[in-house]
Amino acid sequence: MSEAPKLVSVVIDNITVQVPPGTSILQAARTIGGEVAPPAMCYYTKLKGSGGKCRTCLVEVSKGSNADPRPMPKLVASCRTNVMDGMEVKNITSARVTDARNGVVEFLLLNHPLDCPICDQAGECHLQDLSYEHGKEGTRYEFHRRTFDKHDLGPYIQLHMTRCILCYRCVFVADQITNKRVHGVLSRGDHSEIATYIEKSLDNDFIGNVIDVCPVGALTDRTFRFKNRVWFTKPVDAHRDCPKCSGKVTLWERGKEVLRVTARKDQWGEVEEWICNDCRFEKKHIDDWVIEGPTKINRHSVISQGHYVGVVKPKETFSAVHDGSKPKLLMNIHSVSEVNRPEIDLSAIPGPATSDVFNETPKKS
Repeated sequence: MSEAPKLVSVVIDNITVQVPPGTSILQAARTIGGEVAPPAMCYYTKLKGSGGKCRTCLVEVSKGSNADPRPMPKLVASCRTNVMDGMEVKNITSARVTDARNGVVEFLLLNHPLDCPICDQAGECHLQDLSYEHGKEGTRYEFHRRTFDKHDLGPYIQLHMTRCILCYRCVFVADQITNKRVHGVLSRGDHSEIATYIEKSLDNDFIGNVIDVCPVGALTDRTFRFKNRVWFTKPVDAHRDCPKCSGKVTLWERGKEVLRVTARKDQWGEVEEWICNDCRFEKKHIDDWVIEGPTKINRHSVISQGHYVGVVKPKETFSAVHDGSKPKLLMNIHSVSEVNRPEIDLSAIPGPATSDVFNETPKKS
């Protein structure tokens, strides 16, 4: 009979937790959860070799271990540092960590454009959340920001390199879950960029997952661009019988339209199971899916503003307060509005929903 693996004890922000040997500080902190878990912009559990690039997960090790209780002189990246028995770690309880994290966020925002109002990632952007907690109102940067031209990496993905923070996640995805990789990091220093060198198309069956792993709005879904804000949509879990992947996805609905399909994510924003391009881009009709129920959304997320789960419907309805009479539709907004034509479905538009789509003269039957 095999013995149970020996666990090591580590104290993080005065909370003791026991984890298997070889566990990183970040993963140990995630077993506690909440604010104790450091933020991570480059580390991804499913991607080997990820981590150690963004430096947002820096923590202070005030005690190395029971065998060597000396503190580590510098802050360490929690995603690349394994726990030791008796180790003591400070995250939110350390002023050094808070100051360092504020500095890292300031560096990440040096060249990042302030285009949240027009960015499709707004509302689910990790950098947006990080800058809200650790960012500053102004900037000390006095030089011109680094800019790049937008590139369409095939019919489904657009690369806006100006927003990229070089987390390398998309490179690891192409390396590890596809059978070939045609993009990577070119040049060095301030000229580094994610590119395909000769502008090849990313056409692998699973390459759409680079959109889900991108923590910012650098890689976006061309079939969803400018069609809606995520907080106006309703995310629901759904599945289908797919020969290529598990078929377990999250549908983002607006009314009866499926505007976007993404992989399901856990509480840390990481993909649970990779999905194929057919499920992500081609199956945009509600009849293609079996709906399981509403997706669980963190109540602190802006997406949860219109997402009601476990809410008891009030007994006082319109009919109850108006002697049983039903509400009447006073008018159809499309009959008096000339802005959007009712016969156009946003989900059926192959590209961005621009004014040109609605300005076209309707075809007479």
